[in-house]
Amino acid sequence: MVGPTSFVDYSVRHLAHALLGQGLLSREQAQRAVEQEGALRQALLKEKAGHGGRRRAGYKVTPAEVIARLEFRQPGGDLLDEDAIMAALASDAGLPFEKPDPLELDMELIARTMSRPFAQRHSCVALRREDGRTVIAVDNPYDRQLLHELHTLIPGELSIVVSPKSDILRIVTEVYGLRSSISAAQEELSIGMDLGNLEQLIRLKDVGDIEATDRPIVNAVEYLLHYAFDQRASDIHLEPKRDRTVVRLRIDGVLHGVYEFPRAIHAALISRVKMLARMDIAEKRRPQDGRIKTERGGREIELRVSTLPVAFGEKAVIRVFDPQALIQSLDHIGFYHDDLVRWRDFINRPHGLILVTGPTGSGKTTTLYSTLRELAGPDVNITTVEDPIEMVYEEFNQVLVQRRIDVDFSTALRTILRQDPDIIMVGEIRDAATAAMATQAALTGHMVLSTLHTNDTPSAVSRLIDMDVEPFLMASTMVGVMAQRLLRTICPRCKVRGELSAEQVELLQIKLPPRSQTTLPMWYGQGCVKCRGTGYYGRTAIFELLSVDESVRQLIARRASAPEIRKAARANGMMSLRECAIKKLAQGLTTFEEVMTVVSDAT
Repeated sequence: MVGPTSFVDYSVRHLAHALLGQGLLSREQAQRAVEQEGALRQALLKEKAGHGGRRRAGYKVTPAEVIARLEFRQPGGDLLDEDAIMAALASDAGLPFEKPDPLELDMELIARTMSRPFAQRHSCVALRREDGRTVIAVDNPYDRQLLHELHTLIPGELSIVVSPKSDILRIVTEVYGLRSSISAAQEELSIGMDLGNLEQLIRLKDVGDIEATDRPIVNAVEYLLHYAFDQRASDIHLEPKRDRTVVRLRIDGVLHGVYEFPRAIHAALISRVKMLARMDIAEKRRPQDGRIKTERGGREIELRVSTLPVAFGEKAVIRVFDPQALIQSLDHIGFYHDDLVRWRDFINRPHGLILVTGPTGSGKTTTLYSTLRELAGPDVNITTVEDPIEMVYEEFNQVLVQRRIDVDFSTALRTILRQDPDIIMVGEIRDAATAAMATQAALTGHMVLSTLHTNDTPSAVSRLIDMDVEPFLMASTMVGVMAQRLLRTICPRCKVRGELSAEQVELLQIKLPPRSQTTLPMWYGQGCVKCRGTGYYGRTAIFELLSVDESVRQLIARRASAPEIRKAARANGMMSLRECAIKKLAQGLTTFEEVMTVVSDAT
């Protein structure tokens, strides 16, 4: 190992040799990297200039960036990307490699440890305090002058780790930019400020293009939105407390605290968000809802904003709707083959009522939108009635419920029936009037899709009966019911094999053959930089499909109980939510803990 303070000429030649020694490059690849260094540096500099030439002035291309640009493959087939190269460089220098987790950063420590120009010039940043030491990330472990300056600048002992330059500069840009925006906003608020006017489509600047001369509160909101997008957040929470504002992000269904703003700027922060969403800034006593349409990476993203007065001010939640996540191919949302065939059989019937059930946040909207996209075409009139419209999609005729002018689900449905629809999607059946109109629409030759809040498929029948839908009408119109849930999936980068214990097998109610082993194989995530130490990355859906065949139809007509309907559906081949979850566990897609979240309320 080469010590970090030893003299080393950190060059493409040295790095290629180190990668060759660790078996990550072949001799031919190492030679190619050295020979093409000049051309690659010029291409990278031109690329950086193309992303804002002024702000990239003086940018220094690193050997790791040069080799990463060649997109070599490792012996195992994985891409030799900047992360893999920097991990090898860290090993060569005898230092730990760390990919900083944006959700675990100590932003106050970062800002007070060194200035932004110093951090940007040397590609280094403070990450945290650990065991009495300040942990510093650098991209060049052989820069002896930098190491000397760090020891002079920062009191106490230091721990040096090696991190990708792109990660370090992103942290420097976002953390220092956000902090300076907040500080400037506090100063501006002491003398008053104008929040300005906005276009309907909000064009966010790239993080590196946000100017110090822009309005600080505008900058703060833009940094926050970019940060949430980068972390794949589905919701952004801005929560007022007695002396601060807490920012939390929901990622893969779990909330993470990420930042705290000074309490003094909370009102301006909320006002900026409300203005973007075209809400009434002056009204702070009543809950409000609004929408923001923005662009990122060449595609539109919709944000749904909800404000709620709480003890210490207005709380805001911004829900992120990415069209690529919300509207997907039915082949890619988690169906097993038999269930997908059954679902497509449901939706291709000429008429009838199809219900999707599950709690809030179980993926019902994604399933319905993805289904409608598959059914859409020039010869099909699809009309939806929603509260709110989750995602505007031009191939659907989408109607917004507006109770202030007496446009609710049932009245909108009544009008839609005069609009010559082929397929009608009702956002949710909440009351008897909507249930009656949806049933009537299905009875008169339309395909109707809607949602209900029930735990499983047979309960949907009981719920409609509770809403005074006559069983004989339901039996005549209902095509099928699908219940669904979302489970977090195991991170592919840190996935390892383990075993289910006998106790876990018993909890899952899995019946093992006589004289078989008492444990079963399973998988879990150890936690890594990709999944931020959680062991999970992304989510998948599980489904339970009840097909209303003749036997089920007869049971519905005579008001049979939910267990009776379930028994008949099981005899017809229905896979339960529990069985679907266990199947995904057995395939190594999810964990025992995730499966247990649905086993408790699924049979």
